Amino acid sequence: MEFIVERAMSSMPQQEEFDQVGQANIRVIGVGGAGNNMVGWLYKKGIKGAEIIATNTDHQHLNITGADRKFLIGKDCTRGLGCGGFPSRGAEAAQESLAILKECLKGSDMVFVCAGMGGGTGTGAAPVVAQVAKDTGSIVIGTVTMPFNIERARCDKAEFGLQQLRQVTDTVIVIDNNRLVQIAGNLPIQQAFAVANELIATMIKGIVETIAVPSLVNLDYADVKAIMTNGGVAAIGVGSSDTNNRVDEAVKGALSNPLLDINYEGATGALIHITGGPDMTLDEVSRI
Repeated sequence: MEFIVERAMSSMPQQEEFDQVGQANIRVIGVGGAGNNMVGWLYKKGIKGAEIIATNTDHQHLNITGADRKFLIGKDCTRGLGCGGFPSRGAEAAQESLAILKECLKGSDMVFVCAGMGGGTGTGAAPVVAQVAKDTGSIVIGTVTMPFNIERARCDKAEFGLQQLRQVTDTVIVIDNNRLVQIAGNLPIQQAFAVANELIATMIKGIVETIAVPSLVNLDYADVKAIMTNGGVAAIGVGSSDTNNRVDEAVKGALSNPLLDINYEGATGALIHITGGPDMTLDEVSRI
């Protein structure tokens, strides 16, 4: 038996470059200030297999956001000065720019719509953007943050915006900013928000690269589509470890992520994405 293992080790294929033929067309679009921060973080982190797009009513914020493509919406109704916290104006801005949005998202197979709920642009425009994406026939996944409880003026708007978004998306991933206090309460506010952006970027990168990057046990677009289509509210956990107890620690971290309100009861499906070094064993994968 040992000689079979030795032959397998010496005959392992080298990684090859793959062209774009047959690949799913995936886009990640950030809407509004918080959404721009999310996609900007993802763009900086780097992702294979998706186009990063930023859109906003705030011209100044949009200019400093990193993305493959970015454009201003609602030029006439906001003049590039933002929505002043009014979701109705955000929706109006998106409606004004429907032609641009349709052109931007046409041909998509999967679209992530990233936004912060409670403000003007993200709350009002994100559901419009999601509807445009839905009309292309793509899977639409909303990724949103909810405001702190102390932001009382934003909370009601956020709940309304989330309700609107859930009606036009297949799956929504919700991150509650109040949970940031539990794990990053002592950090400067900019670093605390970076924690949330890193989690969101890691989640999206994991889903996209599960589809786009060939792996030993390959999951394709159809597999992910079957899980995500009409999936409702999703809970996604991320865990990692490099210790001798790395399997247990990584799984425990994924199942108890403090930024997500995770309840696994009644879940209709699960997508498990495992990334490891060349020393990861078959036994470890089986245990996960």
